[in-house]
Amino acid sequence: MVKMPDPSVESRRIAMLIDGDNAQPSLIGEMIAEAGKYGLVTIRRIYGDWTEANMKSWKETLNDHAVQPIQQFRYTIGKNATDSALIIDAMDTLYEGVVSGFCLASSDSDYTRLATRIREKGFFVMGIGRRTTPRAFVNACDVFVYTENLQAEAVALQRTPVSRRKVAAVATAPDPLPLLQSAFDKSVQEDGWALLGTLGNRVRQLDPSFDVRTYGFTQLSQLIKSYSREFEVSEAKSQGGPSIVYVRLREKPGR
Repeated sequence: MVKMPDPSVESRRIAMLIDGDNAQPSLIGEMIAEAGKYGLVTIRRIYGDWTEANMKSWKETLNDHAVQPIQQFRYTIGKNATDSALIIDAMDTLYEGVVSGFCLASSDSDYTRLATRIREKGFFVMGIGRRTTPRAFVNACDVFVYTENLQAEAVALQRTPVSRRKVAAVATAPDPLPLLQSAFDKSVQEDGWALLGTLGNRVRQLDPSFDVRTYGFTQLSQLIKSYSREFEVSEAKSQGGPSIVYVRLREKPGR
């Protein structure tokens, strides 16, 4: 019997399972911090064959971030036993009921069915991987974060002016406007306005890999405001709480 997870971020406990063959040691701190935005990371494990020379670079990093290495020998050349070990561990953890969410750090499409199965049980699933991660795995997650965004954030925030970061990001990123417009259509209320929070949720439902950092921003409202010809933004002050942000499409001339 699987214990149903608590959906609230504050009480969500996350198991972070890392495929050592498909992750970067230099980004482990950023990956843990990113997963921490969606809950408390209580389980931190990384899987691989630690007898292999290419795994030695992980040693110091794992000690610093309290990540438990799980040994998995390669029994057959060309076969990845790491995948199987991680998948079995994930399902054991799910049925133990000690967490309410999972973070799968890998760019391997072999984890697509695992992510789907976990979500079917009502658990939150986030993925972290390279931009080359197959779309099937990306869409199987509730949230998917590209390591290129984490890497750029870690380096660029210290060395590059904000304006240059935005120009470089937008130059290589796909145009987000069609996605934003589609999300707006699914969020708009009878009065023509949509809550920014609702719009953000719809964007993530349409594309789990959507990340405002891809476009050089830190908040969705900033990205929306950069499309001032298409969108109008309004803020309503609330008593004793944060402002409520609304978005609507601007009227086109001739309407």
